[in-house]
Amino acid sequence: MKDVFVGTCGFPTSRSKYYSLFKVVELQETFYDLPTQERMSNLKREAPADFQFTVKVFQGLTHTSDSPTWRKIRRARLTGDSGNYGLLKPTRENFELWDEFVNVTKPLNPVFYVFQTPPSMEITEDSVRDVIEFFRTIGGSDRIGWEPRGISYNNVDLLRRVFEETGIVHVVDPFRHEVLVPRDVTYFRLHGIGKGEVNYSYKYTDNDLGRLKAIIDGVESSTIYVMFNNVHMLDDALRFMKLIGK
Repeated sequence: MKDVFVGTCGFPTSRSKYYSLFKVVELQETFYDLPTQERMSNLKREAPADFQFTVKVFQGLTHTSDSPTWRKIRRARLTGDSGNYGLLKPTRENFELWDEFVNVTKPLNPVFYVFQTPPSMEITEDSVRDVIEFFRTIGGSDRIGWEPRGISYNNVDLLRRVFEETGIVHVVDPFRHEVLVPRDVTYFRLHGIGKGEVNYSYKYTDNDLGRLKAIIDGVESSTIYVMFNNVHMLDDALRFMKLIGK
């Protein structure tokens, strides 16, 4: 028996309405800046008791300081060597930042942490060793997933090593990549279909959703998250829930 949880990346409607429609959401605000414990506590308090939160991990751990989204950082104080942040490097700066991130999001009791690295992150023998050391050090592999993108897939065999040696979940868009190493938890993020890696303006057709259902039916994990991340995510997620009888 598998549990399938359908939701969206961020709140595409009022939170009160969202809570009445879905059982899970992936917070996006946690990527752009470090949240406050008060904000996390308030979100947890207002949601139904059985509602689940997943969080997109703060960009200071995944993206380098020249990333354009770093301009949105206001609250976080990244006082260490700027070159030691991001790209899942096993550095003092990243480990301290991870500890801080876990602490400030703790009131939310996240069921899953999503690390999404930039498309420009190259996978080499050296970077793979760093990523493996990073994930092994922070632990908690059953609640942690990584979504590599772009040129990270140029060497799939090296990429697979990370998931084989750390136990973390390989987060993918199932229309673009297959899960390299299956786990008891599967986490799908859907970014639209079309040329390029993302097509946020895409609206999934009934045929697309039927294909998605077939993919999920073939997954052996006991827990599956299906998180839509496109302009039409509210409608697409609701249509998919209806299709699978949720």
